[in-house]
Amino acid sequence: MNAVEPAAGAGPIETDVVIIGAGPCGLFAVFELGLLDLKCHVVDILGKPGGQCSELYPEKPIYDVPALPIVTGQELTDRLLEQIKPFNPVFHFGERIDALAREPGGRFLMTTDAGKQFLANVVVIAAGGGSFTPKRPPLDGIEAYEGTSVFYSVRRMEDFRGKDVLVVGGGDSALDWTLNLQPLARSLTLLHRRDDFRGAPHSVNEMRRLVDEGKVRLMIGQMTGLDGDAGTLQTVTVKTSAGEEKIAVDAMLPFFGLTMKLGPIADWGINLNENLIPVDTEKFETSEKGIFAIGDINTYPGKLKLILSGFHEAALMAQAAQKIVYPDKKVVFQYTTSSSSLQKKLGVK
Repeated sequence: MNAVEPAAGAGPIETDVVIIGAGPCGLFAVFELGLLDLKCHVVDILGKPGGQCSELYPEKPIYDVPALPIVTGQELTDRLLEQIKPFNPVFHFGERIDALAREPGGRFLMTTDAGKQFLANVVVIAAGGGSFTPKRPPLDGIEAYEGTSVFYSVRRMEDFRGKDVLVVGGGDSALDWTLNLQPLARSLTLLHRRDDFRGAPHSVNEMRRLVDEGKVRLMIGQMTGLDGDAGTLQTVTVKTSAGEEKIAVDAMLPFFGLTMKLGPIADWGINLNENLIPVDTEKFETSEKGIFAIGDINTYPGKLKLILSGFHEAALMAQAAQKIVYPDKKVVFQYTTSSSSLQKKLGVK
C-alpha cells in the first residue's frame, strides 16, 4: 500500500478518481478503474483498509463471496489488496472528506478533516453505512481537549514522543497503540474497566509482558474527570477498586468503539433517501454528474446489500467514469482472460 503526505503549503493532490471508503467495494473499484487506466486515491476515516470487514468482524466467516466458500473479512481484504497492487493506489487513512465542491472546470475539490485537499474528475462514494464516528467517553468538558490532548486516532506516532500517554479501552485498537506508542512515550498507562481484553491473544500477551517489565502501567477502573487548561490536558481522575487517583496525562487515546453516521456526505447537495444515496442502475451515478455511489451506501429498486452486488456496481461505475475522465477515448470492452493489454497491466504477461 502506498501512503502520501503532501508537502506543507502544497496545492491539492490531483488525480482521476477519489474513492471515499476502503472497504471491499472501494478496493475492488480500484481494480476496475485501474483496468481502464484511471488513477485512484482512497480516503478512509479508519486507520487501515477493509472497512466494516476488517474493523468489525475481521475473523468472522463470510459464506457468500463467489468462488470462496468461506473467507474471513480480513482474508477478503488481504486478497483485494493483492489484486489491486499493480495499480498503485494511494491511501489516506485516518482522514474524512469533510467538504466537497464542484470547481468551474467541472472537477471536484475535496478537503479532509486534516486539511488535505484533492482535485479529481470523479468521486466514488463507497462508504458502507456512512463514516465511522468514534464514540466519545461520557466525561464533562472532554470536547475542549479534542484535537489537542484527546485523540480518537493516531495520525503521526511521533506526536506522542516524550509524552505521558493514557490509552483507554480493551480491544485491538487500544492494545495495538499501547504496543506501538510505548517505545516513544515518556510513560504509558493502559486503562480498562475490567482485566479482560477483547484483542488478539498475542497482543494481550505482549501487553502483559510490558506491564510485568514495568514499561506499561495497567489500571483497572474508569475515568471520572478531566483537568487541564486552555485545551491542554493535565490530569485524568480514575476510579479503581482502591479509590480515586489523579494521573498525569499529556495525551489521551480513548477507544470506545465506533458508530456509523452518514456524516458530511449529507451536506454535499446529493439527493438522499432515508440516509442512503439513490443511484441509477446503468452507471450507479448519484444526482450529481461525476459522483457515483456503490455498496451499502446506495439504494435502487431491488438493491441487495451484498459484497458481490457492490462488485457488480463497481464494474459498471468504472465504465462510466472512464467516459468522464477520457471523453474522447473510445471505450472497447475487453476480457482479462484474452486481452494482452489488460494482462500486461496486471503484470501477468
